[in-house]
Amino acid sequence: MKAKNKAVLGQLSDMDIRLLQIFKAVVDCGGFSSAELDLNIGMSTISRHIKDLEIRLGFTLCQRGRKGFLLTPQGKRVYDETLRLLAAINDFRASIDDVHGRLGGELHVAVFEKTTGNPHARLDHAVAIFTDLAPDVMVNLHVRPINEIERGVLDSRYHIGIIPDHRPSNSLAYMPLFHEEMRLYCGLEHPLFNVPTSQLGWDDLRQIPLAGLAYHSPNMEVSHRARLTRRANAYDQEGVATFILSGRFVGFLPTHYALPFEQQGSMQAIEPDRFKYQVAFFAISPRTPTSTGAAALFLDCLRQAHVEAPSTAVT
Repeated sequence: MKAKNKAVLGQLSDMDIRLLQIFKAVVDCGGFSSAELDLNIGMSTISRHIKDLEIRLGFTLCQRGRKGFLLTPQGKRVYDETLRLLAAINDFRASIDDVHGRLGGELHVAVFEKTTGNPHARLDHAVAIFTDLAPDVMVNLHVRPINEIERGVLDSRYHIGIIPDHRPSNSLAYMPLFHEEMRLYCGLEHPLFNVPTSQLGWDDLRQIPLAGLAYHSPNMEVSHRARLTRRANAYDQEGVATFILSGRFVGFLPTHYALPFEQQGSMQAIEPDRFKYQVAFFAISPRTPTSTGAAALFLDCLRQAHVEAPSTAVT
């Protein structure tokens, strides 16, 4: 019987870590050619590095060719483990900085989309305070869906997440920050646009096609609770806005995000005093602290930034 090929990967070397960093960049960029600019090396060199990594690991990481770039199941597993490994290395370096009494390394913060435009969000103020206090820390800001932010904080890819409240986890700590108002909108071509709707009730809305976020979120919870008729799924707020602007659907959007469309006359809130809901936003971090002083400091900066605007605090 023929012996199965075995991976030759033993103790991780600096070269292995470098190969994994290149692999991560290729996946993040969506392919070899897209990674050229990010890595500042040629595609043939990138290809050779990925091949070297595959030889070291003993299996194929990705398919590349006319059909485009696609991770194999093994490649997806290696990518997930690479994120955890690189996060652990960064935390180790940051911890050594802590021992020396200085803040360095990298800080990864993941934020739910369209948060910056919220006038109640003071993330920019927190960044300013933090940067003045820890100028040597490289801050990385990621914009991600809610569920990905939660998973990323739990598996240490992100040190801190900022998400709307939807379903608490016993493994996460929550710090209240600000709130966001959501209203129901229709587009210029929709039958409800510029039509008196004072007699419209929730029962009537159930007859109208709704576009909403396709993953667990306050958006999904409200539409389910009100038994609204979802006819289109979007994976971000921009997708919801696109469906609304088509004139074929209604949908909930943050008021600050919808405002420019309203000012252009292409979108309109439907009975804004009735068809609305409010969402509290929280900073999330591991309940059992495993991160560095930089993460703790950034949480303090978030708290300070929002305390400076008490009228926006979540109660």
